[in-house]
Amino acid sequence: GGQHGRLGTSVGRPRERVKLVESCTGKVAESRKFCATRRSPRWAGSTLAAQNSDRPSQAPRIPRFEQRGRSRSRNLSVTIILPKYYHARRALEESRVLCISPEQAVRQDIRPLRIGILNVMPKAESYEYSILQPLGRSIIQIEPVWIRLETHRYKTSDPDHIRNHYVTFDEAMEVQSLDGLVLTGAPVEELEFEEVRYWDELTRILRITRSSCHSTLGICWGGLALAYLVGIGKVPLARKLFGVFSTRNIARHHAITGDTDDVFWCPQSRLSGIEDAVLESHQVNGNVHLLAHAPETGYTLFESADQRYLMHLGHPEYEPERLVLEYARDRSQGRENVDPPVNLALDRPLNTWRSHRNEFFSQWIRFIYDRSCG
Repeated sequence: GGQHGRLGTSVGRPRERVKLVESCTGKVAESRKFCATRRSPRWAGSTLAAQNSDRPSQAPRIPRFEQRGRSRSRNLSVTIILPKYYHARRALEESRVLCISPEQAVRQDIRPLRIGILNVMPKAESYEYSILQPLGRSIIQIEPVWIRLETHRYKTSDPDHIRNHYVTFDEAMEVQSLDGLVLTGAPVEELEFEEVRYWDELTRILRITRSSCHSTLGICWGGLALAYLVGIGKVPLARKLFGVFSTRNIARHHAITGDTDDVFWCPQSRLSGIEDAVLESHQVNGNVHLLAHAPETGYTLFESADQRYLMHLGHPEYEPERLVLEYARDRSQGRENVDPPVNLALDRPLNTWRSHRNEFFSQWIRFIYDRSCG
């Protein structure tokens, strides 16, 4: 397919910029007051263990494509808590995400949001930057908690990295409850949910987070899994839904999508989906709220009626090079039901969805923050 150009942005008049700075300053000040009753992030037995914070991680470095095009600006204004030698820390700092150590965080009068990340993507360590970078764009301080499944094999991931930086869900909850949870995609969408090796363990976790976390976000297969838990089944697609699609925001007054553009670009990479008529029926029956739609993809973004589960069937966290690599992988495996990604030039892939990615994750974090303090 052809490559769509990026929409232009306007700088704005000086007075408008002053108002924007004043507004952002107020938000930062507000975030620093956040729930000070729990000041100290606990790392003992947690995701990025304190005993590893003073020595270099042996995890593989960030793939080259994830390091391209990042600004070296030092105008840092957002914070994420990571050990000093975490393998993706430098890449995050170069993308204007301020990283502080657990020891520094303890000295601050801020209780960060603990966001669990249940990462079941292939080569888990190489995916971590993709999810940390948009999470780190929020003005709210974030403590990421990497969660592993005991019944998942992690065959393509670095075992030392998983052992040193991931904990089980029960271990994470023993330290302190999670404010939110991200369930990533996984290359198992052609299986029935009950055929997935770790399905029983995963459903136990997701049922707990529905009551204990302010929001659980499912991405791609993770979103399909959340939908299944609220009674909505997936259907296989004859051909892979693959590429970047113009998507319409149909919930302009929603807490998470309200500030998103009326139309935004969104990557898709999946072999399963949910029929529009099924989701529309569930909305009529009060089971879900539908938030975004595209003719080619169907409903990409929706939530459970209690707003505890948020489903994003796309991959807003992806960089364009990842779609190129996935296409090369599918070709090498001889898959005949995969066409080149639409609206993406394979020889010159451009990111046309970065604004949606940043806005979506920032507003999701703000939604959790508001519920935490409300």
